[in-house]
Amino acid sequence: MGMIAEFKEFIAKGNVVDLAVGVVIGAAFGKIVTSLVDGIIMPAVGALTGGTSVSDLKYVITPATVGADGKETMAELAIKYGAFLQTVIDFLLIAFVIFLFLKAYNRMRTPAADAAPAEEVLLLREIRDNLKR
Repeated sequence: MGMIAEFKEFIAKGNVVDLAVGVVIGAAFGKIVTSLVDGIIMPAVGALTGGTSVSDLKYVITPATVGADGKETMAELAIKYGAFLQTVIDFLLIAFVIFLFLKAYNRMRTPAADAAPAEEVLLLREIRDNLKR
């Protein structure tokens, strides 16, 4: 079997198409959650932290130096941990929403174990038990 025929067979399988659709939907969903975090959640967190944006949080190791002419001669050296925190919050929200979605999906897929058997099943069981005697 030639390389092109194998590739056509690979592409024709449903798993590849499902994976491609999942990646596209996942990327779009990531943008939605990022927008939610940037536009709604982080401003609320910023209000709680005194009005500063979380992504602007940093630990300054060496402050910037300004020369006599007013120009910056050396840029500040800082650890910018705020952007990292914002990315972690994005990730946790995306993971939580995906968890909730999969939990609901799995609940819909599996039949309810607590459901009572149908009347026909009960009658058939009774007939079976009577025939065994």
